[in-house]
Amino acid sequence: MADPQHQLLLRQQLVSVGRRMNDIGLNQGTSGNLSVRIEGGMLVTPSSLPYEQMQANDLVALDLKGQPLQSGQRRPSSEWRLHADVLASRPEAMAVLHCHPIHATALACHDRGIPAFHYMVAVAGGDDIRCAPYATFGTAELSNHVVTALVQRHACLLARHGLVTLGADLEAALRLAVEVETLARMYLQALQLGAPPLLTAAQMQQVHAQFKGLHYGQQDQSPR
Repeated sequence: MADPQHQLLLRQQLVSVGRRMNDIGLNQGTSGNLSVRIEGGMLVTPSSLPYEQMQANDLVALDLKGQPLQSGQRRPSSEWRLHADVLASRPEAMAVLHCHPIHATALACHDRGIPAFHYMVAVAGGDDIRCAPYATFGTAELSNHVVTALVQRHACLLARHGLVTLGADLEAALRLAVEVETLARMYLQALQLGAPPLLTAAQMQQVHAQFKGLHYGQQDQSPR
């Protein structure tokens, strides 16, 4: 049975993380959206409500088919389907964050992901951070592209759109978004001197092993 106090805490955390997402420059205005898993579905941010005005009771409870779990709610984010499909396809994920950070989105506007130019790319779970193909926002097509791009990954870019991360909780999803945006900024700077050399598959395998051995790269921690 759902714990009302636990759900209230999740609602408060979601509002807090949404505001911080904007405050630290990962997002602008009312764009972007967040979700957290609850019993029977998810809580997702509402459509077109500024984060600084958002309150815990503004969040929308849906099942993973998009049906409301409560009556009298606000209209959910246009990207609710993306959140629902990611949570449905990744049972280990408890939170999904979608934002429009400047540097990651700049790369995505060229249909470019982030290759293994730096060992920290491994924090997203693989040897690169993929860029999902473009599709109109809010569509099943976009959601399908994102689910595919996230196979064995915790983050992906969205062509001409933005960034998606998932995590064991909202804080982990936010930290990973910060890491990916930092990597995107580094990669764009490195490209000013030409295409940077990439780590080999063997080198990245060693990085993954090191992360695993030190419990790094997990969704409740960030390696340094």
